[in-house]
Parts: sequence; C-alpha cells; structure tokens
Amino acid sequence: MKKFLKGFSFAFAGIWYALRTQLNMKFHLLATVAVIGAGLLLKIEKIDWFFVGLCVTLVWTAELFNTALETLTDLVAKEIHPLAKVAKDVGAGAVLICSLFALITGILVLGKYIIALI
Repeated sequence: MKKFLKGFSFAFAGIWYALRTQLNMKFHLLATVAVIGAGLLLKIEKIDWFFVGLCVTLVWTAELFNTALETLTDLVAKEIHPLAKVAKDVGAGAVLICSLFALITGILVLGKYIIALI
C-alpha cells in the first residue's frame, strides 16, 4: 500500500514540476480556472460540465506528455539535432490540437448560456 501511495506523490511532483517550469502549463491553469468560474456563474448543466472536464483533462494530459517528451529529448539529445526538433514539434502539435478542440467546445458550451443572458 505504501508503494501505491508513493506513486501518487510522484505523479503530483510531475504535475507540480510542469506548473513551475512550463509557461504554457500556467496558461492552461489560468484558462481552467476561468472556464470553471464561467461555468459556475452561468450554472451550466451536468452534461456541459462533462464536456468542460473532458477538455480540461485532454489539454492538461497533452501538456504533461509534451513536457515529459521535451525533458526526455533534452536529456538524450545534448546537441541540437533535427530529430529532436521533430519530437518537440510533434508534441507541441498534439497540445495545439487538444487546445483548439477545447476552445471550440468552450465556445459551443458556454456560448449558448451567454447568448441566453443577452
């Protein structure tokens, strides 16, 4: 059981590392807080919370994988290498795709509540 619980501390250490060192992760945290705040103010429905939560999870997961990929690439490729650039670019592309999906979903989900207020 101790080993199992220790795994959680490693996971939280990884999340904390990404939040401390990655500017994009700080932006995603700010966006997450803003979207949750908007959802609370607009009193969105349960199904809409599911889609918001799904998007937050996708973006955070993609950013964490990207951070891991970039860190590992920096460890392995001590010098600038074209394949290291490709690895980093592909990881960043994955985050971009998830982020665009989240943005579109946010507009669709929150937009209907904002329009109803107007």
